[in-house]
Amino acid sequence: MHIQIVLTSSQSKRLIAKGIASWEPIKQAMRSGTVAVAKGTTNAYIAEELLGEKLDKTHYVTGRTAPAGVDTSWAKADAEEVIFKNGERVTGKTAVETAGEMKAGDVFLKGANAVNYDAGHVGILIAHPTGGTMGAALGGLVTRRVRLVHPVGLEKSVPGDLLYAARRMGEEGDALGAAYGLWISQGEIFTEIEALETLYDVEALPIAAGGIGGAEGSVTLAVFGEKTELEKVHALVTGIQKEPPFGAK
Repeated sequence: MHIQIVLTSSQSKRLIAKGIASWEPIKQAMRSGTVAVAKGTTNAYIAEELLGEKLDKTHYVTGRTAPAGVDTSWAKADAEEVIFKNGERVTGKTAVETAGEMKAGDVFLKGANAVNYDAGHVGILIAHPTGGTMGAALGGLVTRRVRLVHPVGLEKSVPGDLLYAARRMGEEGDALGAAYGLWISQGEIFTEIEALETLYDVEALPIAAGGIGGAEGSVTLAVFGEKTELEKVHALVTGIQKEPPFGAK
C-alpha cells in the first residue's frame, strides 16, 4: 500500500533535516567525530535539528534566488557556521577551516542549487573568485576521505547533463546580467527520498512537482510500505506541513 504526500520547499527542507539528524553516518560522527554544517538555507534547518533549538535561519543564507525586483536584503550570511566535535558545538571556526582538520568518517554538509538525481550529480552556483566553500574545502575533504554530503530538495531537479552545462558556462564571453560558474560535485546526495527511507522502512518515489496557492516549487511523493510505517510517515508529514515558508515572520 502507499500514501501520497505534497511538500513545499520549506517543508522539504525540514524533512531532509530530520532525516539527516537520524542518518547513521551523522549519528556516528556526532558520537565520535566531526560534523561541519556549511551555511545555506537547507543546512540552516539541519543545524536546528542537530542543535535541538530554533535559529534565525535568515542569517545562514549565502547565495539566493528570488523573483526580479524582490528585496532579499533581509537574507544574510552573518551567523556563525555550526560545527560539532564529538557531539559538542565548536565555536570560533568556519566550515572551511574545520575541513582541514577533518578525517575519514567525519561529515561535511554543503547544499546545492541543482540536482540530477539519476546521474548522481549536483550543481552549485559559484560567484566567489576562488570558488567559495567548495573551492576552499574540497581538496582537504578528498585527501582526508571526509564524507561530503549534499542535502538538496527535489525541487532543484534539473534535466539534462549538468557536466555539459558547466562546460558551456565556462566558455569565454560576457554575461548579460548576473554571471556564475557552475561547480559539479559527485558528493553524496540526500533528498526527501533518503530522508523518508532513513526515518522509516518505506520506499519513496517522486511522482509530480509544482502547484499553485503556495505549492509552487513543491514535490509530490508516493510512499510505499506497510500500514504501520505509513501511519508514522503520515503523522510526521502532518506536523511538517505546518512549516512556514523560509523567512516568514
